[in-house]
Amino acid sequence: MSLLSHFRSLSARLLHRSRTDGDLAEEVRGHIQCRADDLERSGLDRVEAERRARIEFGSPERFKEECREELGGRWIDALVQDARFSLRMLRHSPGFTAIAVLTTALGVGATTAIFSVVAATLLHPLPFPRPEQLVRIEADLPGVGAHDVGLSEPEWQDLQRSGIFTNVSPTWYDDNNLTGGARPSRVSLQIAAPNYFSILGVKPRLGRTFDPENHAPGVLPELVISDGLWKRAFGADPGILGRSLRMDTDLYRVIGVMPPGYHDPGRTARDRNIEVWAATSFFGAPLLDQPPRNGRNLPTAIARLKPGLKIEAAQSRLDALVASLQKQFPGDYPRQSRWTMRLIPLQDTVVGNVRQSLLLLFGAVGLILLISCVNVANLLLARASARGREMAIRQALGAARARLARQLVTESLLLSVLGGVAGVAILFGTKRLLIRLVPDTLPRLNEISTSGSVLLFALAASLAAGVAFGVAPALQIGRLNLAPMLKREGRGSTSSGEQARTRRGLVIAEFALSLILMAAAALLLRSFRDLLNVPLGFDPRRVMTIQTRLPYPNDPTTYLYGTAPRAAQFYREVLRRSRKLRGVEEAAIGDLGALPLGHDRNNQNPPVPLIREGREDRSNDAPLVDGSIVTPEYFPLMGMTLLRGRLFSDLDDENAPPVAVINEAMARAYWPAENPVGKRLKLTRRPSAWTTVVGIVADARTESLEDAGIPQIYASLYQKGAHHLAIFLRGNLDTSSLPDEVREQVQSVDPTLPVFGARMLPETVSASLSARRFSMEMVGLFALTALFLAGLGIYGVISYMVNERAHEIGLRLALGAQPANVMRMVLRQGLGLAVTGSVLGLAGALIVSRLMAGLLYGVRPTDPLTFTSVAALLIGVALLACYLPARRATKVDPIVALRDE
Repeated sequence: MSLLSHFRSLSARLLHRSRTDGDLAEEVRGHIQCRADDLERSGLDRVEAERRARIEFGSPERFKEECREELGGRWIDALVQDARFSLRMLRHSPGFTAIAVLTTALGVGATTAIFSVVAATLLHPLPFPRPEQLVRIEADLPGVGAHDVGLSEPEWQDLQRSGIFTNVSPTWYDDNNLTGGARPSRVSLQIAAPNYFSILGVKPRLGRTFDPENHAPGVLPELVISDGLWKRAFGADPGILGRSLRMDTDLYRVIGVMPPGYHDPGRTARDRNIEVWAATSFFGAPLLDQPPRNGRNLPTAIARLKPGLKIEAAQSRLDALVASLQKQFPGDYPRQSRWTMRLIPLQDTVVGNVRQSLLLLFGAVGLILLISCVNVANLLLARASARGREMAIRQALGAARARLARQLVTESLLLSVLGGVAGVAILFGTKRLLIRLVPDTLPRLNEISTSGSVLLFALAASLAAGVAFGVAPALQIGRLNLAPMLKREGRGSTSSGEQARTRRGLVIAEFALSLILMAAAALLLRSFRDLLNVPLGFDPRRVMTIQTRLPYPNDPTTYLYGTAPRAAQFYREVLRRSRKLRGVEEAAIGDLGALPLGHDRNNQNPPVPLIREGREDRSNDAPLVDGSIVTPEYFPLMGMTLLRGRLFSDLDDENAPPVAVINEAMARAYWPAENPVGKRLKLTRRPSAWTTVVGIVADARTESLEDAGIPQIYASLYQKGAHHLAIFLRGNLDTSSLPDEVREQVQSVDPTLPVFGARMLPETVSASLSARRFSMEMVGLFALTALFLAGLGIYGVISYMVNERAHEIGLRLALGAQPANVMRMVLRQGLGLAVTGSVLGLAGALIVSRLMAGLLYGVRPTDPLTFTSVAALLIGVALLACYLPARRATKVDPIVALRDE
């Protein structure tokens, strides 16, 4: 049959099925009638001629079947027949069908749920035109151990003129004070160049964005606001365009509203949830008219590569530009600092460090799907054994083995598709609950959805699972021995030796996979527990932190706190009022850098240069250290230990010589074998007075729970001042009313200041582990599921073995065997499977644990206690699962068993 004829036949089969069948029936009748006419002309009567013609023609249905084999679309008929037969068989075994569908639904549903997170976070491109051209520019000073140190305005201009990029825009996050309404509020602000939105290629839903060609000095008097702020603060007022707003007492005009669902491509949740955008050319008041090249006050920058330029080629040209600038400005780029610039795909910076955790989760849930497949394959093998006589009879009647194997695979696929549909239905039903489990810090959280690609993945996973667990029963058909199988009438069915070995092999594989997953979960759990129990170096109990912010007006002459005495007066008044609040025993103020585990060093509290007296000739060679600014009450309130020297006192005010307190790590790093107390240093490259180190405190995990040895320096708030403030309160606090009381007291001092971010310090510490907690909870949940499935799997195998050997067991008991011996025999079989699976699983777990070493803390990837405990737990569950069938074996009645024989 030619290809054209095949398609014509196929289309007729699909579109005109009834007419094709009618034509076939008419052709059969025609053949019989012609032969009957011939026989009638030979002398037979009509009735006898038709009878003989039908006998000679044979079965009309066989003829039709042969004709259909030649027609296109025969496979469709066969598929429909197999599907109908499979449905009938599944209806006859509702218990088996329910267990198989639920097991598959568990595997497919869990895999699809994690895939939806992975797809939104890692696989989907950023929602901007030509996202592959978007990069982030980061500068490092590896010579002084500093990374992502930011850019200066002259460097930004160099990048703009380099010919590498279409456009470059620095980005600068800040909290800001939105005033002019009934109550001042805090909004998240992104300060960028006027070309920021043109780089991203996004359009507002109302109005316009900034003019990319506007290079006026200072900050442009225009704002773009988010859809969320537009609805929350302005009631979605359609007349918002042109409306005047006051930010930090400066007057701006709203020119645009971004579309709903728009998020900046930031590295943290805070950077992504921007509410207000302002634009500046980064020179002119309130910034410097001629910013220095080594100033690096711009935290970071994004850019769009020239069309056709790959990132590798762009990095090569950027390296050449860096080398040229180092030669041209050797004073700003000392050789010792080894200044470099890196291009990072913007998508990678948005994803951040969650890639490894998500891939770990995806691997874990993939193991769950595999274990589910193994379990269902075991069920299908047991069922195939029970249907052995049925298959033998069908083969004896002429059914081809390939046809029977295809029917079994169809049955498996039908089960997997039903399981997949159930899994997706469960996913839809529990979607909101699952989203709540995902930490807010996960990038692109709002893009997680059950989209078409996710549903397609669910279908593919279902079909793959169906093929995976349908292969073993289908292969068994080819090895079916007809004669013994047909003789088993009345004795039930037993599996062949090969079937039994296959089933035991599947259980061993299931145990091995489960142990890998459980070992990973145990290592993560121990890491999390160790992190929770590390000595913090401070006492977060009964401490609440509340934030406020002093303004940065564009016109410095309007700043109320422009002098140290005015600012100090404000700090002291807030402290005085806070101490009088009900339940408050101690109060202190610091900048956001002093907020343990709750600050970002990239924008508002960048590391500061450390210039030691007599150590660095040039400030550009100075190392960078993390700094905090606090009042004298901070150290006692936080429970930090003084090791040497003294802490700040009330005498260290704005009129006293500058002083600083450092931690042990800084003393070890920068004054090894020396006493740092009394040493002098500067924390800025600008001309300033020397600061004297007056004390050393014990190391505290204020930057990271994983590392207590990060150098820290503390300056006095009265001497250095700060805008972003955290108020620390310790006592028996009423957490529901205290934030409002603090707001009332702060705004009674200055009614233009917002008060926000009230949180108990233990919550802040706990939130710093949210990503680890999510990974641990998910992998732990998967490990429990794997443990349950493994127990179910070995229970099914041992139960089936007991049923098969009921006659033998009855005979043993009749000959005098003790029930305890029978129980040991059954348990020994289950124990052998569990031990073999555990040994193989330990080998796999060693490999997997090395891959996840970066996620561990305080525990070795090859920790023997963890591996031994997990293996012991798994074997214990296996013995428990074997106990019930073993106990049933001891109850076999020898008389009944022999009578069945």
